[in-house]
Amino acid sequence: MDKDAAQLPEHSTCLNCGTELRGQYCGKCGQRARNRLISLWELLSEAFGDLLELDSRLWRTLIPLLIRPGQLTRDYLEGRRARYMPPFRMYLVLSVVFFVVAFFDPRDDLSLLFEPEPEPPPEEIEERDAAAKAEAKEVLDELAAEGVISEDQAAAIDDSDAHFTLGGDDEDGGIAFKIDPDTGECTLDDAGFSEMPQWVQKRLTQKRLEGICERISADGAKTFTDLLIDNIPVALIVLLPFMALVLKGLYPLSRRYFVEHLLFFVHFHAFFFLILTLEILFSRLAGLIRLPEPISVLIIVAATFYIPVYLYKAMRHVYGQGHFMTFTKYITMTVAYSIGVMFTMLGALLFALVSV
Repeated sequence: MDKDAAQLPEHSTCLNCGTELRGQYCGKCGQRARNRLISLWELLSEAFGDLLELDSRLWRTLIPLLIRPGQLTRDYLEGRRARYMPPFRMYLVLSVVFFVVAFFDPRDDLSLLFEPEPEPPPEEIEERDAAAKAEAKEVLDELAAEGVISEDQAAAIDDSDAHFTLGGDDEDGGIAFKIDPDTGECTLDDAGFSEMPQWVQKRLTQKRLEGICERISADGAKTFTDLLIDNIPVALIVLLPFMALVLKGLYPLSRRYFVEHLLFFVHFHAFFFLILTLEILFSRLAGLIRLPEPISVLIIVAATFYIPVYLYKAMRHVYGQGHFMTFTKYITMTVAYSIGVMFTMLGALLFALVSV
């Protein structure tokens, strides 16, 4: 067969969008003209091609994202986009990878594939719990001896259960849920219920609050914990536009649109997920190869400190201001970021509670 004839499309119009074809690929949508069953190898190549090809957009995106703060944002705003993965797709991919690496437990989520491990004898459980409490008490005593916390605070932390308060704090009204970290048992302190706003009282009645606490206790808080973890990605997405508004307020003369400030934080959060994923993988690998603990701790601490340094350098690179102005705005943004994280995590906690 003539080689040129083999290169001609089988159809005169694109099967996807109907545009007249002038070669092997559609000039409008980019779909290939050949209409045939693809092989298993082609399916796998499409699925993992970006991962296996060293020159793919994946690696051309991840490397500058990791080591060149603000470079992706600046390139994207200046029109150099084709070489990189789309920002929101990259954000979603890295967030999914992080939550899978951090929270996916094969023995828990795929329990049918594994034989159940025998329960340890009660003596071993008591001995393990006692050792853990003794180790925690030793750490608290060291912190108290160094003056980081007071002795009263150390004793309070040592004796306390995990708890959180809605609508106030522990000393000023609110509804306090206390969850035993060992058993997952929930107890409710609704002494401040009458001080809650009326719209909250109508939706979170005392009977409903008691039911929530009973359901949390029923399975040792497992369902509540899973729901909370599921809500965290949504909370972080809600945080993005809030922080973009903060950036717009900090740079009123930059003439940048809201979506450009939003892009900055999409890239920063993508980097945040990437660095945390690498830390978790490194920590697990260090345990497998028996890397000395001081070395692994030093590397993880250095990677953690790199996160705020990265944010500062990204602000300088994208917005182009001097050290003093950038540092002032960096401090303001850090405070706003902490407030935003607190409120979005509180929202995730509330949704997890009402969804139990």
